[in-house]
Amino acid sequence: MNILLICSAGMSTCMLMKRMQQAAAAKHINAKIWAVQANLAQEHILSADIVLLSPQVRYLQNEIGQMAQGKPVLPIDLESYGNLNGERVLKMAMRQVKR
Repeated sequence: MNILLICSAGMSTCMLMKRMQQAAAAKHINAKIWAVQANLAQEHILSADIVLLSPQVRYLQNEIGQMAQGKPVLPIDLESYGNLNGERVLKMAMRQVKR
């Protein structure tokens, strides 16, 4: 599974990304999880199975969705993002991809 996180500046999102990677490793889930700033989304989006948006860029959901060509593009809920709950965000992404 390839999970792309899109953010504004990146510091909080990078911490969340690391927590998601740790959660995936602990559960033996083979996942590539990476984060890029919104202005670089076009270069990375086709490599992703799902795109998750940080709360700061959730307003870009329609624009990113058009780039994603039918792949799920979802905002990360504010509580999970604020708490850096990588396990919860990983589960959300996995549920969406399995649909």
